[in-house]
Amino acid sequence: MKDYITIIGGGLAGSEAAFQIAKRGIKVKLYEMKPKKYSPAHSNENLAEIVCSNSFKSNLLTNACGLLKEELRRLDSLLIKIADETKVPAGQALAVDRDLFAEKVTNAIKSNPNIQVINEEVTDVQSMINDGIVIIATGPLTSDGLAKQIQNITGQDKLYFYDAAAPILEKESINFDIAFYGDRYSQEKKKQETEEEWKKRLSEQTKDEQSYINLPLNQQEYEIFCKELVGAEVVTLHEFEKREIFEGCMPIEVMAKRGIDTLRFGPLKPVGFDDPRTGKRPYAIVQLRQDDKQASLYNMVGFQTNLKFGEQERVFGSIPGLEQAHFVKYGVMHRNTYINSSKLLNERYQLKTIPNLYFAGQITGVEGYVESISSGLVAGLNASCDFCNYLTNKDEKYVFSEYTMIGALAKYISTSNTKFQPMNVNFGILPELEGKKIKDKKERYLKLAERSLRGVSIKTQKN
Repeated sequence: MKDYITIIGGGLAGSEAAFQIAKRGIKVKLYEMKPKKYSPAHSNENLAEIVCSNSFKSNLLTNACGLLKEELRRLDSLLIKIADETKVPAGQALAVDRDLFAEKVTNAIKSNPNIQVINEEVTDVQSMINDGIVIIATGPLTSDGLAKQIQNITGQDKLYFYDAAAPILEKESINFDIAFYGDRYSQEKKKQETEEEWKKRLSEQTKDEQSYINLPLNQQEYEIFCKELVGAEVVTLHEFEKREIFEGCMPIEVMAKRGIDTLRFGPLKPVGFDDPRTGKRPYAIVQLRQDDKQASLYNMVGFQTNLKFGEQERVFGSIPGLEQAHFVKYGVMHRNTYINSSKLLNERYQLKTIPNLYFAGQITGVEGYVESISSGLVAGLNASCDFCNYLTNKDEKYVFSEYTMIGALAKYISTSNTKFQPMNVNFGILPELEGKKIKDKKERYLKLAERSLRGVSIKTQKN
């Protein structure tokens, strides 16, 4: 067997896996095709490039993704550590300066003496598998050639789903005669407050509360926007792209076609806000989230789209406050790739039919940045364990408890499911609490989080 572990793909999962393996004194060859070749959605030559939103979601332990991040912190995840170091204000969420994040991850990986980064596209996976341990972490934008090889290796005839990314615009181009800062609920007028007390509180908002910019719409403005959105031109898709779109990344124009009220009960819901101009709750609200450290760029929350670029300017420019908006990045729709992990992988992200082959990241059907990092950590740990087993003639493995988010996610993707599709972490995948059922959701989630964190550790067990 080779004296190193091969990782294909330098995204979030591949970078985390490389770090975990190298940390244990094992050499890694990390293949990343950039900058020689880019996918349709990538443009930065660094590792761990973030393509869609810059948000790693909530940090609260009563949020499933917040709990997962805390588990990863306790297990010395490199990427979560760097995300914390490069965070930008986002209220209770962890959002990062995407360029600084990728740069820091790249520097950490390339400066590690146990990791060799090879900037080449892999065209022959089979030869790598024949005499070594391999982790495929090529993500949701796997190249066509490699996707075909994976199909052959796994015996699958479907490796695709589709999602879309939201536009990013300059803060300076936003009309603040209409727009206002504020996190959800911090903006809402309390019943006991006088008008003067409410306005004073708004003027004293913290930096975190100012990480979101909000654009209120009345009923007429909202209905005009929806009409324009539904009638706008979209990019013509190829036949193979006209299949199901994963619900978690539904393009906003598709949501709008489901009914006039869909958006204001979804990404444009006004709950938790008062319009400072009227003191009343708006009919709908568009949120913009800080996208860079300097707070000069903001992304449109929930506005992943497949509209043509000119149509994005026209339609999104009809939103009050965005009449002069300057878009630095338009929303795009792209192909995603995943395998049917529920039939193919075990809870270590290991291919059942080829024990020296692992998968990690969104190609496994875990959906989301933090989920991808989690899968990379688990795959990296187990690939390391297999490498040591070969040298020491042991038979050990790493399996995380199903009471942890890391373990529950691994169990979900490896449990037989006739209609398998990508999954974000959620409290529904954890086993229920023992004893009397707790009705209050936040209290129940906190108890689940406490139980989970008690069980987080890196231990090997015999097969």
